[in-house]
Amino acid sequence: MSYMPKRLLALLLIAGAATVSVAKESDADTQQDIARHRAIAAAHEAAAKCREAGKDEQTCFKQLEMACKGIAIGKYCGMKHEH
Repeated sequence: MSYMPKRLLALLLIAGAATVSVAKESDADTQQDIARHRAIAAAHEAAAKCREAGKDEQTCFKQLEMACKGIAIGKYCGMKHEH
């Protein structure tokens, strides 16, 4: 085996080991992630119901912003769509 294939094999083995050694998400972390997604989804559902009730966009965005504090990034609760 020449030098280059040995080096490539070594790099591939190192990359594979690094991938495996990355900490797997614990069950508790997974459950927290699920809870955050549900909380964000509930906040967006409430925003949709706010708009369905005929309230103006700014009022509904304000409610969305308050509902998302601490669970998502940005004033659109981690999600923004086209307007």
